[in-house]
Amino acid sequence: MNLPNAVTAARIAVTPLIAWLPLAPSSPLRVSAFVLFVVAALTDYVDGHLARSRREETDLGRLLDPLADKLLLIATLIPMYVLMRPGAGSGTNEGWPLKALDNALPFRTPFGDVPLVWWIIAVVIGRELFMTIFRQAAARRGVVIAAIGPAKWKTGCQWLWVGSAYFWFFAATIAANHREDGREWNAFANFNGLVGVTAMTGAVALTLYSLWLYLRTYGGIFTGTTVRGRS
Repeated sequence: MNLPNAVTAARIAVTPLIAWLPLAPSSPLRVSAFVLFVVAALTDYVDGHLARSRREETDLGRLLDPLADKLLLIATLIPMYVLMRPGAGSGTNEGWPLKALDNALPFRTPFGDVPLVWWIIAVVIGRELFMTIFRQAAARRGVVIAAIGPAKWKTGCQWLWVGSAYFWFFAATIAANHREDGREWNAFANFNGLVGVTAMTGAVALTLYSLWLYLRTYGGIFTGTTVRGRS
Protein backbone atom coordinates (compact mmCIF):
# COMPACT_ATOMS: atom_id res chain seq x y z
CA MET A 1 0.00 0.00 0.00
CA ASN A 2 1.46 3.37 -1.01
CA LEU A 3 1.42 6.56 1.09
CA PRO A 4 -1.74 8.17 -0.42
CA ASN A 5 -3.73 4.97 0.11
CA ALA A 6 -2.37 4.69 3.66
CA VAL A 7 -3.63 8.22 4.41
CA THR A 8 -7.05 7.31 3.04
CA ALA A 9 -7.12 4.09 5.06
CA ALA A 10 -6.23 6.05 8.20
CA ARG A 11 -9.21 8.34 7.54
CA ILE A 12 -11.47 5.31 7.37
CA ALA A 13 -9.94 3.89 10.56
CA VAL A 14 -10.66 6.98 12.69
CA THR A 15 -14.19 7.46 11.34
CA PRO A 16 -15.88 5.32 14.06
CA LEU A 17 -14.18 7.42 16.74
CA ILE A 18 -15.37 10.62 15.08
CA ALA A 19 -18.90 9.24 15.18
CA TRP A 20 -18.79 8.04 18.79
CA LEU A 21 -16.86 10.72 20.69
CA PRO A 22 -19.45 13.55 20.38
CA LEU A 23 -22.14 11.35 21.93
CA ALA A 24 -20.34 11.36 25.29
CA PRO A 25 -21.31 14.47 27.35
CA SER A 26 -17.65 15.25 27.98
CA SER A 27 -15.86 18.35 26.74
CA PRO A 28 -12.44 16.61 26.35
CA LEU A 29 -13.99 13.84 24.24
CA ARG A 30 -15.94 16.34 22.15
CA VAL A 31 -12.80 18.44 21.63
CA SER A 32 -11.05 15.26 20.49
CA ALA A 33 -13.88 14.56 18.05
CA PHE A 34 -13.56 18.04 16.55
CA VAL A 35 -9.79 17.75 16.15
CA LEU A 36 -10.05 14.29 14.60
CA PHE A 37 -12.72 15.53 12.20
CA VAL A 38 -10.60 18.48 11.07
CA VAL A 39 -7.62 16.18 10.48
CA ALA A 40 -9.79 13.68 8.59
CA ALA A 41 -11.32 16.42 6.43
CA LEU A 42 -7.85 17.74 5.58
CA THR A 43 -6.67 14.30 4.53
CA ASP A 44 -9.44 14.36 1.92
CA TYR A 45 -7.24 16.88 0.10
CA VAL A 46 -3.88 15.49 1.18
CA ASP A 47 -4.30 11.96 -0.16
CA GLY A 48 -5.40 13.17 -3.58
CA HIS A 49 -2.57 15.70 -3.77
CA LEU A 50 -0.02 13.06 -2.78
CA ALA A 51 -1.32 10.60 -5.33
CA ARG A 52 -1.10 13.14 -8.15
CA SER A 53 2.23 14.69 -7.15
CA ARG A 54 3.91 11.31 -6.56
CA ARG A 55 2.19 9.71 -9.57
CA GLU A 56 0.83 6.99 -7.33
CA GLU A 57 -2.78 6.98 -8.43
CA THR A 58 -4.12 3.42 -8.21
CA ASP A 59 -7.38 1.58 -8.67
CA LEU A 60 -7.42 0.92 -4.92
CA GLY A 61 -7.09 4.62 -4.24
CA ARG A 62 -9.91 5.45 -6.64
CA LEU A 63 -12.07 2.99 -4.72
CA LEU A 64 -11.05 3.97 -1.19
CA ASP A 65 -11.12 7.76 -1.50
CA PRO A 66 -14.83 8.24 -2.30
CA LEU A 67 -15.68 5.43 0.13
CA ALA A 68 -13.78 7.22 2.91
CA ASP A 69 -15.56 10.50 2.15
CA LYS A 70 -19.02 8.94 2.29
CA LEU A 71 -18.26 6.99 5.46
CA LEU A 72 -17.01 10.16 7.15
CA LEU A 73 -20.09 12.11 6.08
CA ILE A 74 -22.51 9.46 7.31
CA ALA A 75 -20.54 8.94 10.52
CA THR A 76 -20.69 12.65 11.38
CA LEU A 77 -24.36 13.07 10.52
CA ILE A 78 -25.35 10.36 13.02
CA PRO A 79 -24.18 12.19 16.18
CA MET A 80 -25.26 15.49 14.69
CA TYR A 81 -28.82 14.24 14.34
CA VAL A 82 -28.83 12.65 17.79
CA LEU A 83 -27.64 15.86 19.45
CA MET A 84 -29.42 18.41 17.25
CA ARG A 85 -32.72 16.76 16.39
CA PRO A 86 -36.01 18.47 17.34
CA GLY A 87 -37.05 17.53 20.86
CA ALA A 88 -33.58 16.45 21.99
CA GLY A 89 -32.63 17.15 25.55
CA SER A 90 -35.70 16.44 27.68
CA GLY A 91 -33.76 16.23 30.94
CA THR A 92 -34.21 18.19 34.12
CA ASN A 93 -31.82 21.07 33.39
CA GLU A 94 -33.60 24.28 32.49
CA GLY A 95 -32.36 27.32 30.64
CA TRP A 96 -29.22 28.02 28.71
CA PRO A 97 -26.48 26.82 28.81
CA LEU A 98 -27.35 24.02 31.27
CA LYS A 99 -29.54 22.29 28.69
CA ALA A 100 -26.31 21.40 26.82
CA LEU A 101 -25.76 18.78 29.49
CA ASP A 102 -29.02 17.17 28.40
CA ASN A 103 -27.69 16.87 24.82
CA ALA A 104 -29.99 19.54 23.40
CA LEU A 105 -27.49 21.17 21.07
CA PRO A 106 -29.18 22.73 18.03
CA PHE A 107 -27.42 25.65 16.38
CA ARG A 108 -28.12 28.90 18.19
CA THR A 109 -28.84 31.94 16.01
CA PRO A 110 -30.22 35.43 16.63
CA PHE A 111 -33.50 34.11 15.18
CA GLY A 112 -33.78 31.13 17.52
CA ASP A 113 -32.48 27.57 17.74
CA VAL A 114 -32.15 25.60 14.49
CA PRO A 115 -32.32 21.80 14.92
CA LEU A 116 -31.30 19.16 12.39
CA VAL A 117 -34.41 17.61 10.87
CA TRP A 118 -34.53 14.12 9.38
CA TRP A 119 -35.28 15.11 5.79
CA ILE A 120 -31.99 17.02 5.50
CA ILE A 121 -30.16 13.82 6.41
CA ALA A 122 -32.26 11.91 3.87
CA VAL A 123 -31.48 14.39 1.08
CA VAL A 124 -27.73 14.47 1.74
CA ILE A 125 -27.21 10.73 2.19
CA GLY A 126 -29.71 9.80 -0.52
CA ARG A 127 -27.88 11.93 -3.06
CA GLU A 128 -24.52 10.38 -2.17
CA LEU A 129 -25.85 6.84 -2.48
CA PHE A 130 -27.61 7.63 -5.75
CA MET A 131 -24.49 9.18 -7.29
CA THR A 132 -22.39 6.20 -6.25
CA ILE A 133 -24.73 3.86 -8.11
CA PHE A 134 -25.08 6.30 -11.01
CA ARG A 135 -21.30 6.57 -11.47
CA GLN A 136 -20.82 2.81 -11.36
CA ALA A 137 -23.57 2.26 -13.93
CA ALA A 138 -22.07 4.93 -16.19
CA ALA A 139 -18.59 3.40 -15.87
CA ARG A 140 -19.96 0.07 -17.09
CA ARG A 141 -21.05 1.94 -20.22
CA GLY A 142 -17.59 3.43 -20.69
CA VAL A 143 -18.36 6.90 -19.28
CA VAL A 144 -16.32 8.32 -16.40
CA ILE A 145 -18.23 10.98 -14.49
CA ALA A 146 -15.79 13.48 -13.05
CA ALA A 147 -16.60 15.81 -10.17
CA ILE A 148 -18.07 19.14 -11.27
CA GLY A 149 -17.59 22.55 -9.69
CA PRO A 150 -20.89 22.71 -7.75
CA ALA A 151 -20.22 19.24 -6.33
CA LYS A 152 -16.84 20.39 -5.02
CA TRP A 153 -18.45 23.44 -3.44
CA LYS A 154 -21.07 21.13 -1.96
CA THR A 155 -18.36 19.10 -0.26
CA GLY A 156 -16.80 22.28 1.11
CA CYS A 157 -20.13 23.41 2.55
CA GLN A 158 -20.71 19.98 4.07
CA TRP A 159 -17.37 20.00 5.89
CA LEU A 160 -17.93 23.58 7.11
CA TRP A 161 -21.39 22.59 8.35
CA VAL A 162 -20.09 19.50 10.15
CA GLY A 163 -17.11 21.39 11.54
CA SER A 164 -19.36 24.11 12.95
CA ALA A 165 -21.57 21.48 14.60
CA TYR A 166 -18.64 19.57 16.11
CA PHE A 167 -17.09 22.80 17.36
CA TRP A 168 -20.44 23.75 18.87
CA PHE A 169 -20.76 20.44 20.69
CA PHE A 170 -17.60 20.90 22.74
CA ALA A 171 -17.91 24.68 23.14
CA ALA A 172 -21.48 24.41 24.46
CA THR A 173 -20.47 21.61 26.82
CA ILE A 174 -17.59 23.66 28.22
CA ALA A 175 -19.91 26.65 28.62
CA ALA A 176 -22.50 24.54 30.43
CA ASN A 177 -19.93 23.11 32.82
CA HIS A 178 -18.62 26.59 33.65
CA ARG A 179 -22.04 28.28 33.69
CA GLU A 180 -21.07 30.68 30.91
CA ASP A 181 -23.98 32.90 29.88
CA GLY A 182 -22.48 36.36 29.21
CA ARG A 183 -22.76 38.69 26.26
CA GLU A 184 -19.52 37.46 24.67
CA TRP A 185 -20.65 33.85 24.90
CA ASN A 186 -24.02 34.63 23.34
CA ALA A 187 -22.33 36.54 20.51
CA PHE A 188 -20.03 33.59 19.80
CA ALA A 189 -22.91 31.08 19.96
CA ASN A 190 -24.96 33.14 17.51
CA PHE A 191 -22.01 33.60 15.15
CA ASN A 192 -21.19 29.88 15.14
CA GLY A 193 -24.86 29.09 14.62
CA LEU A 194 -25.14 31.44 11.65
CA VAL A 195 -22.05 29.89 10.06
CA GLY A 196 -23.41 26.39 10.62
CA VAL A 197 -26.91 27.13 9.35
CA THR A 198 -25.58 28.99 6.30
CA ALA A 199 -23.24 26.11 5.45
CA MET A 200 -26.05 23.60 5.99
CA THR A 201 -28.36 25.55 3.68
CA GLY A 202 -25.63 25.84 1.06
CA ALA A 203 -24.82 22.13 1.32
CA VAL A 204 -28.45 21.10 0.80
CA ALA A 205 -28.94 23.54 -2.09
CA LEU A 206 -25.74 22.45 -3.83
CA THR A 207 -26.60 18.79 -3.17
CA LEU A 208 -29.80 19.17 -5.16
CA TYR A 209 -28.30 21.48 -7.80
CA SER A 210 -25.28 19.29 -8.50
CA LEU A 211 -27.51 16.23 -8.72
CA TRP A 212 -29.68 17.99 -11.30
CA LEU A 213 -26.57 18.94 -13.30
CA TYR A 214 -25.29 15.37 -13.28
CA LEU A 215 -28.64 14.02 -14.44
CA ARG A 216 -28.97 16.67 -17.15
CA THR A 217 -25.44 16.05 -18.42
CA TYR A 218 -25.18 12.28 -18.13
CA GLY A 219 -28.75 11.04 -18.03
CA GLY A 220 -28.63 10.38 -21.75
CA ILE A 221 -26.26 7.47 -21.10
CA PHE A 222 -29.24 5.40 -20.01
CA THR A 223 -31.78 6.69 -22.52
CA GLY A 224 -29.63 6.32 -25.62
CA THR A 225 -29.52 10.06 -26.34
CA THR A 226 -26.35 12.07 -26.85
CA VAL A 227 -24.45 12.93 -23.70
CA ARG A 228 -23.05 16.44 -23.48
CA GLY A 229 -19.43 16.48 -24.42
CA ARG A 230 -19.70 13.08 -26.18
CA SER A 231 -20.73 12.32 -29.74
